[in-house]
Amino acid sequence: MSASQEILVILGMMLVTYGVRYSVLALCGKRSLPQSAEVALRYVPVAVLTALCTPILFMPDDSWFLSLDNAYLIAGLVAVLISWLSKNLLLTIVLGMALFLVLHLGLI
Repeated sequence: MSASQEILVILGMMLVTYGVRYSVLALCGKRSLPQSAEVALRYVPVAVLTALCTPILFMPDDSWFLSLDNAYLIAGLVAVLISWLSKNLLLTIVLGMALFLVLHLGLI
């Protein structure tokens, strides 16, 4: 894929994302959402991030790879643990990426 095609794909994704969000806000802008809907919407970013990350953790080479040799899976599981214990997003990202780099380069 060329650089111009990548830019067009990114712009297309941006327009679709903005369009979906704007249409919902335009329809609900003058009305308040029910409390249950507001609570449910708080989980959308977590659900999207999970949907984006899960395939590469379990299938980094387009096939199931459940092993201690899978740097993606090990670093991802450790990042989940760090996130759960610390509740600190920056710490989770930095330590998760550092562990992945160490595992991926074979430094351990």
